[in-house]
Amino acid sequence: MEYVIDKMTPDDWEQVRSIYQEGIATGHSTFEADTPDWGKWNVAHLLDCRLVARGGNAIMGWAALSPVSGRRVYSGVAEVSLYVRAAKRQQGVGSALMTALIGASEKSGIWSLQGGIFRENKASLALVKKHGFREIGRRERLGKMTHGPLAGIWRDVILLERRSQSVGI
Repeated sequence: MEYVIDKMTPDDWEQVRSIYQEGIATGHSTFEADTPDWGKWNVAHLLDCRLVARGGNAIMGWAALSPVSGRRVYSGVAEVSLYVRAAKRQQGVGSALMTALIGASEKSGIWSLQGGIFRENKASLALVKKHGFREIGRRERLGKMTHGPLAGIWRDVILLERRSQSVGI
């Protein structure tokens, strides 16, 4: 499988959105019930840290960072989102995206990456741990699913963090 890691552009949005919807449908990726429109997604994610795995005209996966706070003291802390098209999972796409996202984050001065992953999402937990994230806690019954076969179920979220080795902390 041939692909390159590239910057995400607005023209990629429909494919990115489709991959995001696939993740939502699993019930193990997010509490979100639907994807936002481009405008809402665009303002919520850091411009310098939006990547896609591109094979020709097809997007195989995407990764992006969101600021965790508008406060200046947290300007170097961001939350990771990473989704891979169902047909391309377990083929190294997620790992390639994570490697590139970590590099992009450090070039942007991000010193701490964080994520919250449902405890049932073993593949995502393995991916982040492979890339230097450590488990820092568990939030029990953090939220209730509102969609799909898990609607009405309270979910635990594992909190993970990766501290930069190169950004001065």
